[in-house]
Amino acid sequence: MKVFVLLSRFPYPLEKGDKLRVFNQIKELSKYHDIVLCALSDEKVSKENYEVLKKYCTEIKIVRLYKINIYFNLLVKLFLSKQSLQVSYFYNKRAHKKIVHFINETNPNHIYCQLIRVTEYVKHLHIPKTLDYMDALARGMERRIEKAPFYLKPFLKIETTRLKRYEHDVFDSFDNLTIISEQDRDLIVHIKNDTIKIIPNGVDYATFKYKEKDKKFDLIFTGNMGYPPNVDSACYLVKEIMPKVWNKNKNVKLAIVGATPDAKVLALKSANVTITGWVDDISEYYASSKIFIAPMQLGTGLQNKLLEAMAMKLPCITSGLANNALGAEHNKNILIGDTPEHYAQHVVDLLENKELYSQISNNGHQFVTQNYTWEGTTAILNELITKE
Repeated sequence: MKVFVLLSRFPYPLEKGDKLRVFNQIKELSKYHDIVLCALSDEKVSKENYEVLKKYCTEIKIVRLYKINIYFNLLVKLFLSKQSLQVSYFYNKRAHKKIVHFINETNPNHIYCQLIRVTEYVKHLHIPKTLDYMDALARGMERRIEKAPFYLKPFLKIETTRLKRYEHDVFDSFDNLTIISEQDRDLIVHIKNDTIKIIPNGVDYATFKYKEKDKKFDLIFTGNMGYPPNVDSACYLVKEIMPKVWNKNKNVKLAIVGATPDAKVLALKSANVTITGWVDDISEYYASSKIFIAPMQLGTGLQNKLLEAMAMKLPCITSGLANNALGAEHNKNILIGDTPEHYAQHVVDLLENKELYSQISNNGHQFVTQNYTWEGTTAILNELITKE
C-alpha cells in the first residue's frame, strides 16, 4: 500500500528525537509499503540529507516555511486566536494547498502524521489516518513553567492550556493514535486516552554496539543541547551533582555531547567538562566513556539516549521521571537518582565497585535488547496502518 508520511521537519540528520523515531519507522515501513514523504522545513535541506531518505521513499516533497511568515503567524495567533503556538508555528495556508495537492496527486491509502504540529493540514480529509502524538507535549510544556524566566511564564502557561485543548480536540479526527510510553499516554487529556497505542522507540544496534575503546571520559550526557529539558539537565548535572562527585574524586571527567549547545551549556565548559557540540558519530563518544548519566528533571517521552547507552553496555544513571517511560529496574538494570547526593553516590559507586559496574552494564544491555528494537516496535505501527 501507499503510505503518506507528513512531518514537521525533514527527518535527517538525526539530531532530534522526533527525527530519530520517524526515520527508523520510515526505514522499517519501506520494507512493506511505498512511502511518500512530505516534510515541512524552515531551512534548506541539503542534497546529501535528501539522498539518505530517497533510499526509503518513492516520492519526497519538501514544503518550505519562511521565518518571516512563521513569526507573523505566531504573533497573530497569540493575540487573535486560541490555537496552540506549536501548531501555529508549523501552519501556513500556502503550505496547506501544496500538501493537499500532493496528497491528491499521490493518492495514498493511509496518512501518517508525526506530532500534532501537522494535523491541521489533514484532519478533515476522508482518508484513513494515524497520528503519532509521540509524547505529551502539553505536559512537557507545563513542566518548564517553574524554571522559566519570569517573562516567559505567562506565555508558557497560555501555551500549556492551548496544547491540552488541542491534544484533546484533534483526538477524534484520526482513526489511530500512537504514543511513545504509557506515562505519556496517561497525560493526554481525553476520556478515551487508554485507546492510544503505545509504540516505543528502538535502537540501531548496528551503530550502537559494544566496542573496546580507551576511556577518555568517566561520565557522558548526550542529546540536543538546545532543547530546554537537556539544557536544564546539563546545568543541574554540572552545578549540583558534579561538585559532590569532585569532592570525592577531583579527576572525574564529564563529556556533554550533542548539537546546538545553548549558551548556558557552553558556559559549563571547564578542565573537567568537555562540551562537544555536534559530532558525526556519537557512538564513538559512548564507547570512550565509562558511565552514562541523564538526570532529567523536565520533559516527557522515552529518552533515546538511555536506550543507546544501554545498547553499548554503559551502566546508566537517570531520574525516576525518565525511567517511568523506560521501565528499567532500579539496582538491577539501571540506577535511579532523586537528589544531587544520590546521583553523586551512584557515580562514585560505579567507578569504585567493579562488580556493581558489571552488573548494571550487563543487565541494562540485556534489558534494552530484549525490549527495544525498531523491527518490533514498528511492527505495531504497521499492524495499525494495515488493519481494515
